[in-house]
Amino acid sequence: MRINNSINQTVHRQTGLTMVELLVALAIGSFLMIGAVNIYSQSRQSFIINESIARVQETAQFAMDTIESDVRMASNWGRNSRSLAVEGRSIVGDVNPNGLAEPVTCGAGWALDLAMTVDGDNNTYALTCGATPAAQASSDVITVRRATVATFAPEAGRLQIQTTRIQGELFADGLVPNTFSVADSTTHNLLVNSYYVANNSDLIPGVPTLRRKSLSMVGGVPTIIDQEIAPGVENIQLQLGIDVNEDNTVDRYVNPGDQSYDPNAAGFIPGARVITARIWIVVRGINIENGVQDDTDYRPGDVVLGVINDNYRRMQISKTVLMRNART
Repeated sequence: MRINNSINQTVHRQTGLTMVELLVALAIGSFLMIGAVNIYSQSRQSFIINESIARVQETAQFAMDTIESDVRMASNWGRNSRSLAVEGRSIVGDVNPNGLAEPVTCGAGWALDLAMTVDGDNNTYALTCGATPAAQASSDVITVRRATVATFAPEAGRLQIQTTRIQGELFADGLVPNTFSVADSTTHNLLVNSYYVANNSDLIPGVPTLRRKSLSMVGGVPTIIDQEIAPGVENIQLQLGIDVNEDNTVDRYVNPGDQSYDPNAAGFIPGARVITARIWIVVRGINIENGVQDDTDYRPGDVVLGVINDNYRRMQISKTVLMRNART
């Protein structure tokens, strides 16, 4: 009898959960699962947002670094920085006085106008070489002219500069000009770059992009090539700091194309030099992000883009670049 009672008590103790206990357990488990899913969802959303912000920041910084490094070295001609001392450059009435083989698709003198070390077009694309693809409206073009820091051997078909500490000369036939001693001069490649914003990227269709027209050589002939630099760049702006009284300080900022710093223009101020450049860059995200609210009134340089609340993440950065070779 006692054995039967023990068996019955054991069986009673091993019965399953009651309905109430089961419902309570399911409720607690559901709350835990919902919390875990919410934490995962929020973490994933934060990751996506942070990645988008980081990508926009990286694009902006890369584009700025690319343009800045070029602008900073403008007016470097090898052993000297005196643009007006370089023979064979464009002068008033003659864009190519030495009859050099130069690419003219971007306009006669585009490669040889060394007096204009940093120049551009204000809120338009005015180069005669077509933008590839069409240029973004209301964006500047920034053109930089300089020589390589490194020396190179003379090479037929490439525009180069032979330079000493007091003079220089352009040549393209691979022969050092006979007015220079090889022992007392160096040879440098001529660099000319025009930066602009195209409204469509080759790498990421539908996205604006920073592109560059560059002086190069193809098949032994000076040529202009077009390269994509940074997808996502939507607008670039430039203003130039001008020293008009030769005291090595900026007296005014002007837009590219202003006559005050152009020795070939009627409005040129004798002695005026470009010594700094202000650069603005507006970068747009690659993809639409629903819920992104951007009430920023974008006003880079002299252009008013206004509030562009179209669910794309944007960022504007600016920098003033000192041209290290421009001061006397």
